[in-house]
Amino acid sequence: MIISSIPRMLAVAALGLPLLPAVSAAAPTGYGPRLEGFTYPHPLQQFDFTSQGIKLQMAYLDVAPTAHGQGDGKTAVLLHGKNFCGATWEDTIKALSGAGYRVVAPDQIGFCASSKPEHYQYTFQQLAANTNALLQHIGVQQAVMIGHSTGGMLATRYALMYPQATERLVMVNPIGLEDWKALGVPARSVDQWYERELKTTADSIRAYESKTYYGGKWKPEYERWVDMLAGLSNGPGKQVVAWNSALIYDMIYTQPVVYEFPLLKTPTVLLIGDADTTAIGADIAPPAVKAKIGNYKVLGKQAARSIPNSRLVEFPGKGHAPQMEDPAAFHRTLLEELNR
Repeated sequence: MIISSIPRMLAVAALGLPLLPAVSAAAPTGYGPRLEGFTYPHPLQQFDFTSQGIKLQMAYLDVAPTAHGQGDGKTAVLLHGKNFCGATWEDTIKALSGAGYRVVAPDQIGFCASSKPEHYQYTFQQLAANTNALLQHIGVQQAVMIGHSTGGMLATRYALMYPQATERLVMVNPIGLEDWKALGVPARSVDQWYERELKTTADSIRAYESKTYYGGKWKPEYERWVDMLAGLSNGPGKQVVAWNSALIYDMIYTQPVVYEFPLLKTPTVLLIGDADTTAIGADIAPPAVKAKIGNYKVLGKQAARSIPNSRLVEFPGKGHAPQMEDPAAFHRTLLEELNR
């Protein structure tokens, strides 16, 4: 979106909020602010709704079962992470639909092919409510909720808010297994996050993901996802994309779910690549703090002890995205766990 009217500019300035610059004819090339130009593995659908007084559109995939199997009559909802989209669940959608599940994979508001509001109060409660509204709209009353990375934090909040609608909870290398703020990670302001996000490049994405997600082991198939993020971050809507990203990072940092794990009533499975080192703010943390955060070999076990009726399955040597790093082993394990 472009802030174009004088009244709107004055109103934003009066609130003390940063004015997102209009996109000029000289804007950099890339994908549009809603990932226009990027190809999804299945047809995108759109859920129109109003939230916080704003008309929004949530993009989502709704994939019918391709075969009969253990998931007959069941729905699996896939919740993506911060640097991921519904599209990045491509292999998981294939595995689940092939096992008889209806699969729904939304792009959350502020992400990927969904709306990027100029101003929005991001909370995990709000994103969970948006997701629930989508599921009600398409007739899903109960589902297996599968959340990866930031999607794991969202799936936890969803299960806490809608326990009767959550048949199973599966968390794949969720972030938020620790409270970085309480552990000494310095805070960034939203403005500082915004400036950081404006500097995103394909090279910076690739370097971060290689080191943090895949243990330095890069595969050619990962390039598609680098292209997706870099194209979104450097396209004609880069300012509003960066601003929403900044607001979302602030939500992740300030809204831990780890303290509420003991309150979960839903049967839960943790699928953890134990070589993961993801930790929000690790890049600016003091060395002593950085050394003790993002240790998934420890965090997975701690979470399993905190969550009633939970199971932990670890993928030794795998990083932040085991469903992409070793799809065959991951999906075999996922289906086995869902069949318990």
